[in-house]
Amino acid sequence: MTTPPPRLTRREALAGAAALAALPLLGALPGASAFAAAPLQGPMRPTVYRTRLGEFELTTILDGVVQANGPHPIFGNNQPAEEVKAFAAANLLPTEKIENSFTPVVVNTGKEVILFDSGNGAARRPNAGRLLEMLRAAGLKPDQVDIVVITHCHGDHIGGLMESGSPTFPNARYVMSQAEYDFWSNKDRLSGPTENAAKLVQSNVVPLAEKMTFLKPDQDVVSGIRVLDASGHTPGMLAVNIESGGRRIVLLADTVNHYVMSLERPDWHVSFDMDKEKGAATRKRMLDMLAADKTPFTGYHLPFPAIGYVEKTSEGGYRWAPHTYQLHL
Repeated sequence: MTTPPPRLTRREALAGAAALAALPLLGALPGASAFAAAPLQGPMRPTVYRTRLGEFELTTILDGVVQANGPHPIFGNNQPAEEVKAFAAANLLPTEKIENSFTPVVVNTGKEVILFDSGNGAARRPNAGRLLEMLRAAGLKPDQVDIVVITHCHGDHIGGLMESGSPTFPNARYVMSQAEYDFWSNKDRLSGPTENAAKLVQSNVVPLAEKMTFLKPDQDVVSGIRVLDASGHTPGMLAVNIESGGRRIVLLADTVNHYVMSLERPDWHVSFDMDKEKGAATRKRMLDMLAADKTPFTGYHLPFPAIGYVEKTSEGGYRWAPHTYQLHL
């Protein structure tokens, strides 16, 4: 005859459950063995994004990210600081700090690899200048770049053109605005507020002049890629219209510098715009076009992958709609 197992009392059952619950904590006791915790590794961001645009491939590359004091007076420097801070807070943004990213673009037409702007350059500032590293991650080598389009001559766009005194993209030819080159290469710019940028132009752009094609707005870089007037931020800044297979995107360079400040308050002055009124007029002209045509665009300082759409708002500004999957379909 089999003896039945002893029955636990309610008190014994509760005590056993408590002992089991405590087992994960035993590793914290002196002398107890435990698995080592995985080390913290810090923030990690996406850095390369590629999509199709008709017969073209378009890749955006994160050259780096910096933080600075702001948004005022970088944005809304013709507005009271408290108004700008309140606007930032209303849009769930920090009121004392701002983040700025740098996003060069690569278009592979199937015949040419075209790079738009060269990033900061590895030695220019911390936490940026990673274009070459990210190009390799995207499966491209510097000697595969056929054309470099320089939208304008601010340091974060031309800093990566040279490495140790030699062209970073040894097989490339270069395209930029004649007005932009003439302004920045003039020796008169080597003093005063233009000094730092002009010195970088002398070291990074002027040596490439023999390989340079100077375009005016509405001229083609190659078939399907046409430059547009975006002056205001600098005297000859170019935007770029890119079309293939019935698909279109506009590269705005620094026409807009922030997905909220520049779009929802396009009239606010931006400290980096050399002609602030013209910069605002260009911003509104471009955004009106994009909103009317429902055309995607990429901006150099927009949140990565720096592609999105805009629509007009009843307040006279524009609403940013980040790209998700529209270009994949």
